[in-house]
Amino acid sequence: MVPPRLRVDVVVPARNAEAALPLILAALASRDVRAVIVVDRASSDGTAGVARDRGAIVVREPSGGYGAACQRAMAHFVELPEPPDVVVFAPADAHLRAGDLAALIGPIADKDAELTIGVRGAGGAMRDRVVLGLIKAVYRHRFHDAGPVRAIRYPALVALGMSDPADGWNVEMLVRALKLGLGIMEVAVGDGTPRARLGLRAAALAGGRSLFHILRHATVR
Repeated sequence: MVPPRLRVDVVVPARNAEAALPLILAALASRDVRAVIVVDRASSDGTAGVARDRGAIVVREPSGGYGAACQRAMAHFVELPEPPDVVVFAPADAHLRAGDLAALIGPIADKDAELTIGVRGAGGAMRDRVVLGLIKAVYRHRFHDAGPVRAIRYPALVALGMSDPADGWNVEMLVRALKLGLGIMEVAVGDGTPRARLGLRAAALAGGRSLFHILRHATVR
């Protein structure tokens, strides 16, 4: 179980996810979670209503960008009387198990890590393998997954100064965390369901933004 001393908020970026939301919200259900924030990424279906019906807080990000949705959630945290101690990011289409939340939070609660990365069981796309290989070559750190499921201490999240409004957000977080020297651990998550594949255009854009962040931060001292 997640120690009660931690205020844990979960961010679920969601776009046209009315079918997927019940599954992930059920997996995230825990008395140790203070709030689940579903960020509606300009959905055209009943995503917002499904989220509210299941007790989630709904905020909207009209641009539809993944990174912009995460930043919208961070703006929500700034407005709270008490910000979270730990923020968990999990997109609506993540195939999580009931114990994955505790697995992500455990190393942070034990003060062994500031950032935990969820490693999924199924093999990744070629783009992911190329990105991870480049990170290893440039930063001498091997990640086994660049997936979006992760948990991070809130002060560390603020210190990262995240800025990518689109699908480069996840890689930006990895390279910024390495540059800042955060304690990072990887934990196994998911039920083995194959990862969703981006369309060719979306994959190209995401890969381009990933490359931008890897090379950009490599030149910053």
